[in-house]
Amino acid sequence: MEHVTLHTGHQMPMVGFGTWQITGDQCVTCVRQALDLGYRLIDTARMYENEVEVGKALKASGVDREEIFLTTKVFQPDNSYAGTRRSIDQSLLRLDTDYIDLFLIHEPYDEDRDMVRAMKEALEAGKIRSLGISNYNKELYARFVAECGLVPAVNQVECHVFHQQGALKAAMGETVMQAWSPLTCGQRPVVTDPILTKIGEKYGKTAAQIALKALVQQGIPVVPKTATFSRMQENLDLFDFTLSSEDLAVIQSMDTGKTLFGWY
Repeated sequence: MEHVTLHTGHQMPMVGFGTWQITGDQCVTCVRQALDLGYRLIDTARMYENEVEVGKALKASGVDREEIFLTTKVFQPDNSYAGTRRSIDQSLLRLDTDYIDLFLIHEPYDEDRDMVRAMKEALEAGKIRSLGISNYNKELYARFVAECGLVPAVNQVECHVFHQQGALKAAMGETVMQAWSPLTCGQRPVVTDPILTKIGEKYGKTAAQIALKALVQQGIPVVPKTATFSRMQENLDLFDFTLSSEDLAVIQSMDTGKTLFGWY
């Protein structure tokens, strides 16, 4: 597994396991399978309503907590100073952990300055190790930094071969851009895309692996989500090849510059 070092000094895996829409016993099973396969970044959120199950899987896995990079997020109605303080403490309880590696504001809020104040207090108390944001575009990112007086460690955003967000990445400096739905969550047929499939044939890889590798190779960590064991294996198997500059340029040309999810 390759890692990126956040400006907080902590290392974050380049490939994580996303848990959106995976709940109940299935979530426990999937997270345990992911950890068994070698995933060490687990991404959840209060919005996903599966923090308890993620916590159970972490405990049952037998993997040392210090080896796991755990991300969760705060969202409305906790978009306030008091709400964020409460959300952090509740997430710690649900996840059954002493600390959260990365705590994100799940989406832009006018109250993010107050939310950051609570997050900074949690950081100082050792409850969280790095703090960041999610779904902030270039303009909102600039406002956040100016108004909050803080450079977030991570901005987790929609990013995939059809919407590569190069301008945002360039504008954020030391903030790491992390990709959610790097395989488009079914909004575009990545796994059967003819361009990606043809490139994949050169490397003995699938179209999905090529789509993920293109981001990772450009320094963009990815958080693909799947409940299928074989896909978990596939999504992690990215580190035994390197895309040529020519192939990477072809993939970069697939960028439409348009969101598939309406966040921006």
